[in-house]
Amino acid sequence: MPKTRVNVLAKEYGMTSKEMLDHLADMKIPAKSASSTLEDAYVAMVRKKLKPILEARAAEIEAEKKAAAEKAAEEARIAREQAEKERLEAEKRREAERAEEERRRAAEEAARKKAEEERLAAEKAAAEEAERNRVKDTAPKSAPSFTSLLDQIAQQEKVLKQQAEEAASAKAAAKSGRGRKSDDRGAKHGGAPAPRGGAPAQRGSESVAPARDNGSDAGAADGRRKGKKGRRGEEGGEDRYSRMAREAEAYNRSKVFEDARAAVEEASRESSGRRKKRKERRQKQAERAAEQQRIEEAIANDQDLSQLDIVKVPQGSTVAELSELLGVPANDIIKRLFLLGTPLTLTESMSDELIELVAEDLGRDVKVMTKEEENSFTFYDNPEDLVPRAPVVTVMGHVDHGKTSLLDAIRHTGVAEGEAGGITQAIGASQVHINGRQITFIDTPGHATFTAMRARGAKVTDIVILIVAADDGVMPQTIESINHAKAAGVPIVVAVNKIDKPGASPDKVRQELTEYGIVPEEWGGQNMFVNISAKKKVGIDELLETVLLQADVLELKGNPDTFASGNVLEAKLDKGRGSVATVLVTRGTLRVGDALVAGMTFGRVRAMLDPKGNPVTEAGPSDAVEILGLQSVPNAGDEFRVFQDDREARALADERALKARIEEQNRVKHVTLENLFATMADAEVKELSLIIKADVQGSIEALQDSLDKMDQSEVRINTIHSAVGAINETDVTLADASNAIIIGFGVRPDAKARSAADRDGVEIRCYDVIYKALEDLDAARIGMLKPTEVEVSTGTAAVLDTFKVPKVGIAAGVRIEEGEIAATDSVRLVRDGIVVYNGAIASMRHYKDEAKSLRSGMEGGIGLENFQDIKPGDLIEGYRIDRVARTE
Repeated sequence: MPKTRVNVLAKEYGMTSKEMLDHLADMKIPAKSASSTLEDAYVAMVRKKLKPILEARAAEIEAEKKAAAEKAAEEARIAREQAEKERLEAEKRREAERAEEERRRAAEEAARKKAEEERLAAEKAAAEEAERNRVKDTAPKSAPSFTSLLDQIAQQEKVLKQQAEEAASAKAAAKSGRGRKSDDRGAKHGGAPAPRGGAPAQRGSESVAPARDNGSDAGAADGRRKGKKGRRGEEGGEDRYSRMAREAEAYNRSKVFEDARAAVEEASRESSGRRKKRKERRQKQAERAAEQQRIEEAIANDQDLSQLDIVKVPQGSTVAELSELLGVPANDIIKRLFLLGTPLTLTESMSDELIELVAEDLGRDVKVMTKEEENSFTFYDNPEDLVPRAPVVTVMGHVDHGKTSLLDAIRHTGVAEGEAGGITQAIGASQVHINGRQITFIDTPGHATFTAMRARGAKVTDIVILIVAADDGVMPQTIESINHAKAAGVPIVVAVNKIDKPGASPDKVRQELTEYGIVPEEWGGQNMFVNISAKKKVGIDELLETVLLQADVLELKGNPDTFASGNVLEAKLDKGRGSVATVLVTRGTLRVGDALVAGMTFGRVRAMLDPKGNPVTEAGPSDAVEILGLQSVPNAGDEFRVFQDDREARALADERALKARIEEQNRVKHVTLENLFATMADAEVKELSLIIKADVQGSIEALQDSLDKMDQSEVRINTIHSAVGAINETDVTLADASNAIIIGFGVRPDAKARSAADRDGVEIRCYDVIYKALEDLDAARIGMLKPTEVEVSTGTAAVLDTFKVPKVGIAAGVRIEEGEIAATDSVRLVRDGIVVYNGAIASMRHYKDEAKSLRSGMEGGIGLENFQDIKPGDLIEGYRIDRVARTE
């Protein structure tokens, strides 16, 4: 029968774990924490001791429930009555307000109509009074009050007609006066004398008659003279009136034009003001519509509305890019940079601190995005939409400590037998059901070369099972696993494995882990420890219960009712199925047919398989599935997200791919005056070119990570191409052109590639375990290292005397003290412990004969090259430089 934990017993009695621990302490029962287990005898003792408390607690709880129910019913009744009363009062208040509003509107309408009638009556009376007081004259108005141009023209015609009538009457009167004068003159000259008083009348009659009757020549001549005088007078009159009419017409026309222009300008001003107001109103409406659309898009994409005003700026943005993102002139940014003492041009990059300082000065909120954050998505879930989800557990630890064996025991499968060398080479995922609850397990490799893959596993997990062998203890990869889990902020459950082996010491493992901050609960720490044996299947159930207990403490939740998102655990290229990616859904529900983007690739889910290979149609939060349908192989660790439209997914993937290509091109370093000497020095560095092909993307990443950690100061390891899939003829062609070696991991070359490699002399190395590939590559790198130069001492000679030799100069008579000095050795001349010469031997003799070497005990003569200052008592040390092959 399984033991009972303290927290389970406390829940049974409706009390907290602390209260239960206090009761256990009173009963002298050993228990240190809520996860401690109790023997059956202790449990029976507790049940017997706490039975009265349980009954009293039950009665108390029942009374409290009854009182609470009555209180809730009373409060509900009071609330209903109060709500009904408030509703009635509000209804009465609204009726009174509506009646008052109607009365106010009626009064305002009556007052408005009365004011309008009074205004019209006043205007009519004023118009009538003005008409009565207006002076009736026919002169042109200096300030006409015409209502329209047609009225003005009609009035002008009337004035001109009246003026013409007056002119005609004046002309007739003038003609009649001139006729009377002509009659008087005619009577005086041609007729009987007339009385004095009638002379004028007589002349006038005489003058008029001949003119009308065309009588005598004298009358006709006189009439023509008077007619000429009359025409001149008439012409003078027409000129004056015509001029007056023209002046009046011109004045009135200019006045009309001025009034028309003023009216047009006034109408234009009014129209312009209305257009400006309409334009501003349309702009505000457009801004409100754009803001509403932005909010709706954010809600549709499950984004946090409080983050909408934060501008996301990529790391290393230039001044021009920041200006465009913030929507401010570039000169404003340049001016602030100049004031900060960091003048930059438009195309120069800005540091994160400068971006934040400039944005703060401009009053804008910004967030500097790293390269990883640019390709990631942020979501906001309403707490009401969250539901409990299954925990995601990552198994970590050192190589050969039993990670895969533990999963094998949990799943009852034989995974470890299928791994190359018994070592897991790629991330796998599996699901188990315990007590009606699901747990998703991720198995990460434990070898040191898989650090990047293990870090990826820690980022997507909720709980880490750190497995440590009881007979081996804490190892380097165990420490790395602890660091990765702590960096991700993930709780650690320690499984001490292999407790059945001789020499196993679980307590020693616990002691070693305390040095890295992993302290057992029974020792007052925060980490749960479980002793297990994966081979014997001992402690597996207790470990799973511990995982579920830790998951309950974390209260894991997810939103299944939205579009899916998550991470790619692993990806590979299958010959029959194409691109296959193992993904972990962290949010939403992934369905067959969904369009998604994963890193720089996109596609539509054609099929999904669960960890056992069974086809499924959908996957919710914490589910790991294999998906088919992506256009290319994504990178392990990429974040994926479902889109509603294929076009959106394709556009985002293409944008990311283009950005990656641009960054790759920008990484090319050109020679400048500053790096000229460094480039010349790099020309001496040898290069080992590689083409890496693997079965899954994670293996490429792990191998590349290990290669980057090798010493490349003298031999640079350059990976010119890496991809998922078998080795083909194209890879051999590239290797032949680049003088590269092809490394295959978990893949083999096809027939065409093998024949092409034999023909072109290209080397292909295939491996199943990564560390073997690393050993061969390291050996090849060491073989390309420059040999080490080692100085080997050959002998020592003492100078006994000096003598002069023709054509040589001063030579030394020596005796070899030890060793053997050859004529080809380099020598040092040491005087009083100080080296005064370092060079070569010019001549060597044994007595009179030329000698090739002098051995210990022999005497002879030695001449030094280009050196004459030799004195008795000096020592000559011989040595040579040997070149030894490097081992590292």
